Amino acid sequence: MSRIIATAAIRGAHKIVKRAEEKLDQAIKDLTLDKTIDLPDTAYYLPVIYSMLGKKVKQIGDMQEVLQECKSLLPEIPSDTLWLPYLGDTLDAGMATLFAEEIIEGLKYARTPKPYDGIWLGATSDAILREQGIKLVDGRMPGFAACVGALPTTEAAVKLARDLQERNILVFLSSNTNGISMAEQLDEAGVEMSWDTFLVPYGKETSSTIWALGFAARSAMTFGGLRAGGLKEARDILLYNKQRVNAFVLALGDVDDEKYATAAGAINFGFPVIADTAIPEILPTGICTYEHVVSGIKHEEMAARAIEVRGLKIKIQKIDIPVRYGPAFEGERVRKDDLAVEFGGKYNTAFEYLQMRKLEEVEDGKIEVIGDEIDALAEGTQLPLAIWIEVAGRKMQKDFESILERYVHTLLSMPMGVMHLGQRDTIWLRISSTAKNAGFKIHHLGVTLRSMLLNEFPAIVDKVQVKLFTRSEDVERLYEEAKAGYEYRDRRMGELVDEAVDIFYSCSLCQSYAPNHVCIITPERLGLCGAYNWLDGKAAYEINPTGGNQPVTKGETYDDVRGKWIGVDEFVRNTSNDSVQRFSAYSMLDDPMTSCGCFEAIACVLPGTGGIMIVDREFQGMTPAGMTFSSLAEVVGGGQQTPGFIGIGTLYVLSKKFISADGGLARVVWMTTGMKNRLGDKLKNRCDEIGQPDLYDKIADETITDDLEKLAEHLVTIGHPAIELGEMV
Repeated sequence: MSRIIATAAIRGAHKIVKRAEEKLDQAIKDLTLDKTIDLPDTAYYLPVIYSMLGKKVKQIGDMQEVLQECKSLLPEIPSDTLWLPYLGDTLDAGMATLFAEEIIEGLKYARTPKPYDGIWLGATSDAILREQGIKLVDGRMPGFAACVGALPTTEAAVKLARDLQERNILVFLSSNTNGISMAEQLDEAGVEMSWDTFLVPYGKETSSTIWALGFAARSAMTFGGLRAGGLKEARDILLYNKQRVNAFVLALGDVDDEKYATAAGAINFGFPVIADTAIPEILPTGICTYEHVVSGIKHEEMAARAIEVRGLKIKIQKIDIPVRYGPAFEGERVRKDDLAVEFGGKYNTAFEYLQMRKLEEVEDGKIEVIGDEIDALAEGTQLPLAIWIEVAGRKMQKDFESILERYVHTLLSMPMGVMHLGQRDTIWLRISSTAKNAGFKIHHLGVTLRSMLLNEFPAIVDKVQVKLFTRSEDVERLYEEAKAGYEYRDRRMGELVDEAVDIFYSCSLCQSYAPNHVCIITPERLGLCGAYNWLDGKAAYEINPTGGNQPVTKGETYDDVRGKWIGVDEFVRNTSNDSVQRFSAYSMLDDPMTSCGCFEAIACVLPGTGGIMIVDREFQGMTPAGMTFSSLAEVVGGGQQTPGFIGIGTLYVLSKKFISADGGLARVVWMTTGMKNRLGDKLKNRCDEIGQPDLYDKIADETITDDLEKLAEHLVTIGHPAIELGEMV
C-alpha cells in the first residue's frame, strides 16, 4: 500500500492517542476515577470499545485500560521511504484511533450530560438506532455515508446532500475543513437536518466521527444478535459490518493525518473511503468489498461513485414533478414562514380515500384539480381537501384498498417541500413556497400518487386516476361516502381471526440484519415492528411472490391454546437457519416468537407480581425489571428466543390473542405512559370487553413507581386481577 497513507495514518493515530491520554489525565485530576460516563440511552457503553474489546466503560477509571490497549496497537511511525505491501500496521493504528476518539468523546459526557449544542447532536441513543432499523432492514435506507470535512462552497454541499438524500442514504456529518464543516454549510443554506431528513450532524471535530462507527457496531449487536467479547466476537462484528451494514466514508477537502487515521479505522469495518482530493489510492480488494480508497472524485459524481465502490444497488424513482423525491424528505417540516398552501389540520376537513374500480372505469394518468390551483391562491391560504384515488388492476382486490391508501402518507411525504401528516380523515398537508416557486402545484400531488402506486404495486395496480377537490361543498359531500368506506373496512378487519384462515404470512425483511429471525403474522398478531399486518403480508406476496412476505400454511394444530401448528413450526425451522425449532403464537413463556431489533415495545414477565410490564422504545427511564429499554432489547433482539420476553407491535396489546395462553391483557401490571396514551380509548374499550372496566386505571406506570417491590405492594393494595391469577413462572 502507499507509504504516504501508512505514514500519515500512523502519525495521526499517535497524535489522537496522545490527545486522549492528555484529556484522560486532566479528567482524572478534575473529576474522579469513578465518575460515570453517561451516554444517552444505550446498553452498549462506549460501543466501539465494547464491541471490539468486550470492555464495559462505565467510569473514567475504566478508560485507563483502554488507553493502554491503544498504545499497544500503535506501530512505530514508518520512514517516508518505506513502502508497505500490506495494511496490517495501518489497520491497527486505525483501531487505536477509534478507541482513542471514543475516549475523547466519552469524556465530554463525563463532564456534562449534554456536551453538544446548536446543530450538533452528539451520541446516538439505542432508541433512535432501532427507529432507523426498520428503514435499514426494509430497504428504504440502503446504507449510510460518513461525510468528513466540508466542500468548497455551500452550493456544492447542498448538492451533495441532496444527491445522497435522493438515493435514501443516511448521512452522518462530522469534522471540518479549515474550520468549516459540511453541517454548517447546510445550516447556512437553511437545509433541515435531523434523523427524519437523513442528515445527522454529529460534531465539528474529527473525533466525533466515532459516533458513526458506534452506530455501525451497535447495528451488529442490535440486529445481528452478535455479542461483544474476545477476538472471534470482534471479528464477527467487523465481518457483519462489511457484509450487511452498507456504509462508506466521503473525505471532503484536505485530508490531514487525523483524518487518515480515522479513515484507517473505518476500513477495519469494511467501509471504503471516497475522497474529492488527489490523495493516494488503495485499489486492491481485501478488507473492503472492492476498493479501499478512491480519490480525486468530482463532487457531482461522489454519490454515484461511492455507491459503486460499496457495491450498493439503488433504485432512484424518477417522477415528473419539479422537486426532488425520496424517503429522506419524508421527515421535512414546512414552517409558516415558507407556507404556500395548507390543507386540513385543525382548520378544515381533509381526507384521502382510495377506491377499487373496474378497468374500463379508470383512465390511467388522468389527474384533475377540482377547485383553485396553487397559483391562484394567496400565500398561506388554508383550504379543505379531498384526495380521491381510483385504481384498477386485474389482480387488485377489495381488501387491498386500505393497504394502498395507507401508503398515501408515505408517498406524499417524499416530494421535497411537501409535508403530509395523518391518514384517512385526519390528514394535514402543506406545500412550501419554495416548492411552489420551483413549479410544484396541487396537480403534482396526483402525479406523485399515480406514478408511485404504479411503481410500487405493479403486480396489482394497472391504472390510476386521481381527483383533488379543494371546494368545501365537494369535500363535505364526498366525505360521507368515504366514511362509509372506512366503516366497512373496519368491520371487515374485525371479522378476520386466526381460526378463519388456513394461511399466515411470514416477514423476513429483517433477515438482512438479523439472519435467524422471522416474524409470523396472523390476522390477530401484526409484525413486531408495527408496520405489517396479515393483509399487508397477503398483498406483498401478490406483488412479489419471491419477496420477504411468504405464505405459511398452518397445517395440523397440536396446541390450540398456545397457538402451535406443525406447518408453522416447519416453516420457522427452515427459515431461521434451523436455530428456532418451535413457535407459539399466543404465549410469551413457551417457545415465544423471536425479535430482530425493530420492535415497537417489549413485554417482560415481572416476578412476584403475577404479571408483565410493557415498555415502548421511546421510554428512556428505568423499569420495574431493573433494566432500561436498551438493556431489555439486548436480551430480546438479534433473533433470540427468550422465554418471558417478547418484542411486540404496539397494537398487538389490543388483540384478543395477546398472550392469551398466559392470561392475556389481565396480566399487564405496568406500562409506560407513552404506551397508555397511544392506545388510549382503544385500550379502555378492550378492558371493558374482557370484563375488567377498571383495569386501565389499575395498570401502573412510571409516575407510580419503577421499583418492583413497591409495584407488587401497589398491586395488592388496588386489587389488580393479576394477583389472583398467580405467578406466571
